[in-house]
Amino acid sequence: MEKLRLGVLGTSRIYAQRVAPSLKASLLVEPFAIASRDAEKAKKYGDAQRFSRSYGSYEALLADSEVDFVYIPLPNHLHLEYIKKAADAGKPVICEKPLCLNAKEAVEAAVYCQKKQIPLMEAFMYRFHSQWIRAKELAARGELGELMTVNGIYSYTNKDGNNIRNIEACGGGALLDIGCYTVSSARYLFGREPVRVVCTLVRDPVFKTDIFVSAILDFGEGKTATFSVSTQVFPHQRITIIGTGGSLSIKIPFNMPPDIPGHITMDVGVEKRRIKTKIADQYLLEFDAFAEALIRKTEVPAPVSDAVANMAVLDALFASAGSGTWEPVKKY
Repeated sequence: MEKLRLGVLGTSRIYAQRVAPSLKASLLVEPFAIASRDAEKAKKYGDAQRFSRSYGSYEALLADSEVDFVYIPLPNHLHLEYIKKAADAGKPVICEKPLCLNAKEAVEAAVYCQKKQIPLMEAFMYRFHSQWIRAKELAARGELGELMTVNGIYSYTNKDGNNIRNIEACGGGALLDIGCYTVSSARYLFGREPVRVVCTLVRDPVFKTDIFVSAILDFGEGKTATFSVSTQVFPHQRITIIGTGGSLSIKIPFNMPPDIPGHITMDVGVEKRRIKTKIADQYLLEFDAFAEALIRKTEVPAPVSDAVANMAVLDALFASAGSGTWEPVKKY
């Protein structure tokens, strides 16, 4: 089968460190073109990552008729603009999370691509990993009893003022960068949307971005999700699911290496099970699933409506941090 030719907008670290190594094993995707606003930088990056073509502008890459689809790992504030420009160029889009800066923008992106009949997917790679598929199956078939709460921790340390994650105007901050994962995973496990949220956050005195966020998501019927995320504490991540009949914990829920098995710990009282899931390259699985949908002309594996719903929760969390009280999650 002929591979689809991938164009990448931006010389990002996430592509070089995470995506590029994974795509070496792809039978469906060929890294083909790279673009930067600096032609020399694009050429140097393209040579290092073995792209066939490099461009000194994003628009020039989008005008290349041989590019089959694009990946957008640009700063968050540029997502909407280049999703629309990609759609204008007839290029399907897989866009890094969060899809946009807020739910209103996410709806605009979704509607724009729908009118142009262009597939659009938010890049939540973790959902393609076998450990998450297994965890969802275990919870869904009642092995934990009735699912009641999901607790998440996700943190790292980054105090570089030049990093986009610490630039407020670029959509930086903990909630958009990693809180989107803890929100997404709770919604995925419960299989429904929270009705209201409450949130506190601390902002960096210099960067003004949110650097420590804690929240409660109310899914109704007493079911909740809680999480804390930070860009300035010791690196850690863990997801714990608790039901009426047991608990389940995922050791490395999001940044799972591609060469080791997943680790799930399940405790149902009479026994504690340590479950190893098969080795899986979540970035490879994500890009191949998207490419296969394009080839077969089927729906992309993660509908854009899910990205809109996730942004609606993030909006409510920001609103709650400002109001100091519970805020409803709007439906779009």
